[in-house]
Amino acid sequence: MIRVTTDPFDPGTEANAFQAAHTGAGAMVTFTGIVRSKPEDPITALILECYPELAENELAAMTDTASARFGLIDAQVIHRYGRLVPGETIMMVATLAPHRQAAFDGAQFLMDYLKTGAPFWKQEETPNGLRWVEAKSQDDAARERWSR
Repeated sequence: MIRVTTDPFDPGTEANAFQAAHTGAGAMVTFTGIVRSKPEDPITALILECYPELAENELAAMTDTASARFGLIDAQVIHRYGRLVPGETIMMVATLAPHRQAAFDGAQFLMDYLKTGAPFWKQEETPNGLRWVEAKSQDDAARERWSR
């Protein structure tokens, strides 16, 4: 299941519903991303832009890839866009698999893709104005490990 939305969501409720729909799984892994503001470099908001239909299609293709590669029973990605303030939930990945390692690997694969390849553009709103969020080399390196 893929959902790209401006609406807030409850990760616990989403995880419980996802798990309940798949009684054959032996493991579920979830990850929830949260907007943060660092004391040394504060932000007042994170602004995510996207074309929702494009994002949904791209995320669906990646969850299909993850499911095939890791033998997942199912994968779920929920990703918000719009203006989000520190402490708000940005996204959630959940994977279900027969065994834990496949669920962990599938979730990490999807998170690394979301950080580097998903079609979302991010700006930080700071006390000094807006700035684009630049790609980080450690995120690229994390994603690169999956091409080996």
